[in-house]
Amino acid sequence: MKQYLLSVYHAEGADYAPPADEIQQIMSGVEAFNTELRSTGTWVFAGGLHPSSTATVLRLEGDEVLTTDGPFLEGKEHIGGFWVIKAADLDAALDWGRKATRAARVPVEVRPLQEEAQD
Repeated sequence: MKQYLLSVYHAEGADYAPPADEIQQIMSGVEAFNTELRSTGTWVFAGGLHPSSTATVLRLEGDEVLTTDGPFLEGKEHIGGFWVIKAADLDAALDWGRKATRAARVPVEVRPLQEEAQD
């Protein structure tokens, strides 16, 4: 089976935070989604990320690697978390992505991971 990255994107900051009761519903939905992923053997791993303001960007310039405060790109939405799943094909991964979008109530990007080269 192929592996796919389900990236969760959302706006950051107090202006974009949902009300507390909605956050609880989101957390419950995500936990139910995680339980379903695990019970079907689709789960590989997942993680939530700290705000983009905590990022550090490393950039090669000539022979030097420069270190700057993040995020890498300025924007209103940033990746806030992710799942790596196993799915038979893109259609199956998109079905899981739809479930993730419903659970998290934010956009989810589905991308296949590159397969390792066979020797």
